[in-house]
Amino acid sequence: MHEIIYEADTRAGKLFDVVLLIAILASVLLVMLESVESIDSKYHYYLNISEWVITLLFTIEYILRVIAINKPTKYIFSFYGIIDLLSTLPKYLAIIFTGTHSLIALRLLRLLRIFRILKLTRYIGASNNLMVALKASKAKISVFLFFVVIVCTILGTVMYMIEGAENGFTSIPRSVYWAIVTLTTVGFGDIAPQTPIGQFIASIIMILGYGIIAIPTGIVSTQIAKMENIDTNTQACPNCGIEKHKDGAEFCYNCGNKLN
Repeated sequence: MHEIIYEADTRAGKLFDVVLLIAILASVLLVMLESVESIDSKYHYYLNISEWVITLLFTIEYILRVIAINKPTKYIFSFYGIIDLLSTLPKYLAIIFTGTHSLIALRLLRLLRIFRILKLTRYIGASNNLMVALKASKAKISVFLFFVVIVCTILGTVMYMIEGAENGFTSIPRSVYWAIVTLTTVGFGDIAPQTPIGQFIASIIMILGYGIIAIPTGIVSTQIAKMENIDTNTQACPNCGIEKHKDGAEFCYNCGNKLN
């Protein structure tokens, strides 16, 4: 059961993943169709039945995932475990929240089902590599973001002193907001410098923005390139649930348990 549910190296494991992928895509499509009033009013019964079938499928999957691992809490409190729970609960909670006074809460619960799309990340190897690369790069990215915040604060304060309230820079926080929007090259246009000096500084910030956007990409790309040099498979430890074992590994690198 563990090999089929947690791994994708066998035919049964691949079939299990494909069925779940189809169910996830179908469930997200159902949520979208329910939001279209004309479709929901006409096919509500069929949409509801389909949603219950998919919800029961996800419920069985969740229970099997808990049973198939020696340390259930490792899965229950993991990122994917929480997403799987969020994907299953809303339909059951909708039964409790009946009556007109709970319509708003019911609508929010229904929208929570859209989180099922996050279940897709489990089956996309590249997304797993990206998650690992982001975790490995978090210290460098944090320092970089801290630097960006400092730059935006300084530039926002400078623009507040140069432009003033008469040109829309009514406070330092609002000026910092303008600096962030400009530095990220978004440019909403709700605030714009009017003085020659302010426009000159804005031009420098815009050019600086192109360079700043490229830095996090380079940090993460370097980390991904390092990871690609390590051969790993989809095998997960049946004891602790950890993944990313090297090809040919016989024992888990985390707990020492023998692999299948």
